[in-house]
Amino acid sequence: MTATERREAAVGRVREAEELVTRLRGGLAGVGIVLPSLRIDPLSYAGDGPVVLVDLGRCNLDTALRLSQVLEGERVGHGG
Repeated sequence: MTATERREAAVGRVREAEELVTRLRGGLAGVGIVLPSLRIDPLSYAGDGPVVLVDLGRCNLDTALRLSQVLEGERVGHGG
């Protein structure tokens, strides 16, 4: 694989990750959960063979509880 092909593949992976972050943000917002730190980890795609990582970030206990409830299938309020 040439350097150009590797670069194009990396750009594709970053775009894919950006779309996924957007989908996650929208899906979580739909159930009243906001993860302020949700993003692509910029250091994860800086190398020659990038492995793009999605950083779910940090959240407070209330948000973690709501996320846990949603994952467990419980109905939660939309308090932000």
